[in-house]
Amino acid sequence: MTRPVSQHGPLAVFDLGKTNSKLFVFAPDGAVLDERRAKPVWGSYKGRAVLDEQHFFRWMHRELTDVVSKHGVTGLMISAHGCTFALVQGQDRLLHPILDYEQEIPDAVAAKIAPILPDFSETYTPHLPLGFCIARHIFWLEEEEPQAFAETESILCYPQYWIWRFTGRHLSEYSYLGAHNQLWAPLKRDYSSLVDRLGWRSKFPAIVPSGTIVGQATVRLNDGSETTIDVHNGVHDSNSALAYYRMTGLEHFTIVSTGTWVIIINLDCPLGALDEERDMLSNVTVNGEPAPSLRFMGGREYDLISGGWSKPIGQAAVQAVMARGVFALPSWAAGGPFPEVKGEIVGGEVAGEERAAVAALYVVMMTDLSLDLIRSTNKVVVDGGLAKIELYTSMLAQLRSTQAVVRSTMSEGSATGAAALAFKARGSFPFKDETVPVAASGIAGLEVYRDRWRDLASAARARARHAAGLE
Repeated sequence: MTRPVSQHGPLAVFDLGKTNSKLFVFAPDGAVLDERRAKPVWGSYKGRAVLDEQHFFRWMHRELTDVVSKHGVTGLMISAHGCTFALVQGQDRLLHPILDYEQEIPDAVAAKIAPILPDFSETYTPHLPLGFCIARHIFWLEEEEPQAFAETESILCYPQYWIWRFTGRHLSEYSYLGAHNQLWAPLKRDYSSLVDRLGWRSKFPAIVPSGTIVGQATVRLNDGSETTIDVHNGVHDSNSALAYYRMTGLEHFTIVSTGTWVIIINLDCPLGALDEERDMLSNVTVNGEPAPSLRFMGGREYDLISGGWSKPIGQAAVQAVMARGVFALPSWAAGGPFPEVKGEIVGGEVAGEERAAVAALYVVMMTDLSLDLIRSTNKVVVDGGLAKIELYTSMLAQLRSTQAVVRSTMSEGSATGAAALAFKARGSFPFKDETVPVAASGIAGLEVYRDRWRDLASAARARARHAAGLE
């Protein structure tokens, strides 16, 4: 027996991060009814790091079946991390495993594509390493897997790959096409010259706004019966978070979206202020507008510096390492405002909670600097995992004393933004502004520490650039 779909039941949202992936169930009034979590599994194919997508899809399918059975879910939406794509044909053929973006392309391939990447003034995307620009990874597969590429009917962005798995439809979407990948020209609101130069335009399917109902998926329930649920076109995660706060009525704000990456977006920043040498770029909103952005791998760097510390950090530990003049200097992961510099701890040895305190200070210092670089003078909205850490938000509020700093109380902006986009397609707007003010920490000497950190980081950058012949 097949039950008919209802437009007004709960919504399932897969929020697919690089390190952690989640499934949330949202009631029609916006309340979270359920939550499931998993970690993607990465393997190897012909020497390339790739996603075990069959393992991942089994998890997604199993959990979706369960929440549809338990909660009467009637819709599915997907938010996903950037830098990832798939080559597909027809309704069921993946032509190459999905690449892990944290791998560099071969030197010979890099030498071929580097001279033809568009100018920053066209794409507002710097020439990024690894797979942070998916055009480089697409080109890599075209060079080394020409048969698979020739058979490719569609190049699907990561959220749209999963939409395809559930519906068979080939689709594109603004926020992902414009997410720092050299494929999109934000001011033209069209594909970049690179796409036409390489003859790829025909391989990108029709653009459909995120949240739009694009098909149905059949789900076999736990009792053996079947039902169909609506499937909404997916979205890039950081742009989903931005859309959420805009849809709750906020305007003239800077979002600090935190997870593996810290993505900072300030729509009030002029595009001319973006510095391509500091990982500043233009993303694209779900409506196709330019979205001036800066990013660094803050969550990853915190884990690396702290040694994976997951316990609370006391203010006493912060004050102790500040008093001793211990600093973590950039960079501990690829990208960010200091891409030329290799991270190090200076000023003495630290361990345990004190090392974690140095890591926390580092992420605050990087966020504070990034806010200056992106010309942030408006309200600061902190979202994601770091919004849960009082020490991070309170120190940031202290350093941004001329700005209002607020944090999200639900800390899942990308998933909630995805839900809001899907609910909007149903004609429903259940979410309200739930941010709360952050009280400044009042740590004596924090501003002095910040100034010294900036001096040390700037000096390290200057040395590295001089050694590389960049200045």
